[in-house]
Amino acid sequence: MDIGILGPLHISNHEPPRYIELAPKPRTVLALLLANSGGIIPVSSLVREVWGDAPPASALRNIQTYVLQSRKVLAQVAAAPVRVVAGELLLTRPGGYTFSDTAGQFDYRCYLELAESGRRVIREGALTEGIDLLSRALATWRGPAFVDTLTGPALESQRLQLEESRLGVIEILSEARIRVGHYHEALSDLAVSVSEYPLHEGLHYQYMRVLDIVGSRARALEVFSRLRLNLVSELGIEPGAPVQQLQHRILNAWDLDDAAPYAASAGRMMPVV
Repeated sequence: MDIGILGPLHISNHEPPRYIELAPKPRTVLALLLANSGGIIPVSSLVREVWGDAPPASALRNIQTYVLQSRKVLAQVAAAPVRVVAGELLLTRPGGYTFSDTAGQFDYRCYLELAESGRRVIREGALTEGIDLLSRALATWRGPAFVDTLTGPALESQRLQLEESRLGVIEILSEARIRVGHYHEALSDLAVSVSEYPLHEGLHYQYMRVLDIVGSRARALEVFSRLRLNLVSELGIEPGAPVQQLQHRILNAWDLDDAAPYAASAGRMMPVV
């Protein structure tokens, strides 16, 4: 069984994945259980995730209803009776519920394992193998994590952690591709990433760097200008020192290149003595 949270919530025994059809609140409950498979989620945590600090008097009964609704959907996907789902997939435990961590393959676990392996082999110098592992890690994403789920404090925290991890993987992958000379692949990934994350300085730094390497200095400077405009207008801050220093290096190299023909011409015009 394939279980996914990196994009629309889905559980499937076949391709294409079957997306979960649940109302918003039971979907939130199921998503929290899936994202913490193998761990017992207390009822109090489920209540807080759904209603925050203002739960209704019927919160406990409602959570029980949402779990039952989730089991019924899971039973349809697994083609199994609800009692089997309750005994093998979504289980009741003292004080809470748990989703079996042996129920199938979880996309976020696959992603984290591939990402860690990729980072490790790149640190060891195996760039080509690392590029393959990190590319496979990113391919497990089908969209933003929990994209079709209303997130409370716990899911929002996990979403941010997963997104930060993904951004870090993109940066490391881009750096590795630059080091082995796969400039066009790096450009393709980074062009999408800076559009998706217009305030992320690390991604813009890598994008400017590879544009400079392939000779697109004007585009690199445009990327800097767009980043600065976004940072100033959205956050009221200037780009950090690494990005500004890269911009200065690109400008200085451009000035030197522009000056070279004039210097050569002046040299030819000097009289012979």
